[in-house]
Amino acid sequence: MNGLRVAALVAATITTGLTAGVYWAYATAFMPGLAKVDDKTFVGAFQAADRAIVGPVFLGLGFVGALLLTALAGLLSLKEKALPWIAVAFALYLITVIVTIAVNVPMNDALKAAGDPNTIDVTAARAAFDEARWRTFNNLRVVLGLASTGLLGWALYLTGKSAAQP
Repeated sequence: MNGLRVAALVAATITTGLTAGVYWAYATAFMPGLAKVDDKTFVGAFQAADRAIVGPVFLGLGFVGALLLTALAGLLSLKEKALPWIAVAFALYLITVIVTIAVNVPMNDALKAAGDPNTIDVTAARAAFDEARWRTFNNLRVVLGLASTGLLGWALYLTGKSAAQP
């Protein structure tokens, strides 16, 4: 059981970190880069990126996987010193999931539903998207995702420390 607990905690830490990294990449590179392009390029690139990210690798292994693996790590650590850290990490990551589903995904979907950038009013579509709002909530996901990853890392440290004690 100890091996499974550690494996679940390692996997939770990795997947949470990867997901936080995606949010970080959007915050530090993707959105700032798109902010500098014309409306047609913005709408087309964002639509294409959003279609690409909605798939089993990011959604299954990363986004949902991080939540499920953190829950599993917590369940396998019920009598361990690491449990409070795992629980808080789970709660913070759950908030990123809620924000994603409640804010970012509907905004993404609305921009995709606006239509083909070759046939729509891309200036209106971009304005309706509200980049500042999207970035604000993405930045929240970055902070919470990184904090969750850090807490899981601390839980790993505590797990290793208690395993090393006789």
